[in-house]
Amino acid sequence: MSLRDFGVRVFGLHVLAVLILVILAALILPPAAQAARVKDIANVRGVRENQLIGYGIVVGLKGTGDSKAEFTNKSVARMLDKLGVKVDDKEVASKNVAAVVLTASLPPFARAGNKIDIQVSAIGDATSLAGGMLLQTPLRAADQQIYAVAQGSMLVGNGNDSHPTSGRVPNGAIIERDVAEDFTSRKMFRLTLHNPDFTTSARLAKRINMDLSGKYATAKDAGTVDIVVPFSYEGRAVELLASIESLDVTPDTRAKVIVNEKTGTVVIGDTVRISRIAISHGDLTVKVDGAKGKAKDGDRVGVIDSGTNVGDLVKALNQIGVSPRDLITILQNIKAAGALQGELEIL
Repeated sequence: MSLRDFGVRVFGLHVLAVLILVILAALILPPAAQAARVKDIANVRGVRENQLIGYGIVVGLKGTGDSKAEFTNKSVARMLDKLGVKVDDKEVASKNVAAVVLTASLPPFARAGNKIDIQVSAIGDATSLAGGMLLQTPLRAADQQIYAVAQGSMLVGNGNDSHPTSGRVPNGAIIERDVAEDFTSRKMFRLTLHNPDFTTSARLAKRINMDLSGKYATAKDAGTVDIVVPFSYEGRAVELLASIESLDVTPDTRAKVIVNEKTGTVVIGDTVRISRIAISHGDLTVKVDGAKGKAKDGDRVGVIDSGTNVGDLVKALNQIGVSPRDLITILQNIKAAGALQGELEIL
């Protein structure tokens, strides 16, 4: 055999080995449909919205303002005083004014000059805010600092709106100060899972380490993963987080069945299992054992495999015409018997 032929054969065996590994990986790895992006299951600590609140007045109403003027009279008098008009609050009386509370969310990395939507709600006995104008109102965060100033025309909705005392001002607030956050100089980041789970946390850390080709991520607990910034990403934290948040991770969840008795709704997790059990409900009999079978229409008897999931049980029960209410009762009794391997939550 020549060296050339030997090289071709070795190359062919190498390609075959790679194909076998690809096939095995496709069989072993969880399906991509179950995976989720890191940005959808976790957030970077410190990157969040902040709530803003303020008190203001809406003017220009068509007689639908507050009838009790304790709040509005003083507010209007104070506003006029700032505008250089001296007036006693007892001299101010109008049903075209309403006292309101403003709420808004300050997005992360907000910068001065950006605009945000605001929600406006009456706090007095005003009957409608339609057609009103919100006067300049400062919005404060929990630290009592002013982060935005709101003003604009009210948008209550159509004439059939059932809540005319609440409305919005789209882009009605202008951010007045930057939300300070220097990401470029940070040496470590912390990811927090939306649904804490030890398995998901461990998978997330492992997936990040695989992508970064090193031991940079550590699962601290069920809801926290710490990431040390690699040397190659120093000063480029935004690029690091962008690459991490786009990674696919398969989140794990607890086996759980949620039942809403009022609506007859049943939501079942795919990891819920049922132990060997026999069920009798009215003229219905279902056995869960080692024998394979399926629900049989007519004699109202069904047989399904031991260790099956609740989805298979529900499918079998549906074949013999079990109503949602009966299904809820059956699931509750299976849980009471200790045969439902999962959590049953009743809403």
